[in-house]
Amino acid sequence: MKSYRKELIFEVAGRRAFINITPEVNGALSESGIHQDYEEWLEQLAPHEPIEHYRHNRTGEDNGDAHLKRQVMGREVVVAITEGQLDFGPWEQIFYGEFDGGRRKRVLIKIIGE
Repeated sequence: MKSYRKELIFEVAGRRAFINITPEVNGALSESGIHQDYEEWLEQLAPHEPIEHYRHNRTGEDNGDAHLKRQVMGREVVVAITEGQLDFGPWEQIFYGEFDGGRRKRVLIKIIGE
């Protein structure tokens, strides 16, 4: 079985961002930028402030909310490939969701198959 591995590196300036990585995965598509509903919903579920609300933040970090948001959004996606192309519906794309920006982050793309 063949495999291909590629790393994407991001440095998000703000605390949160949704980055469309479909172009990097597929090599053709661009960011859509239509995820305001996700950001508002996640912020209601796990608001960033007050930071004292999270025990995790007693370690000196202020990213307790980011860990909870990542749990809700998940950390991986499996995508079908048909005839060498991403097999998506008309509106499906892949996004990297960042909830604790301001430092270097890595996304791993792993393609496995024949």
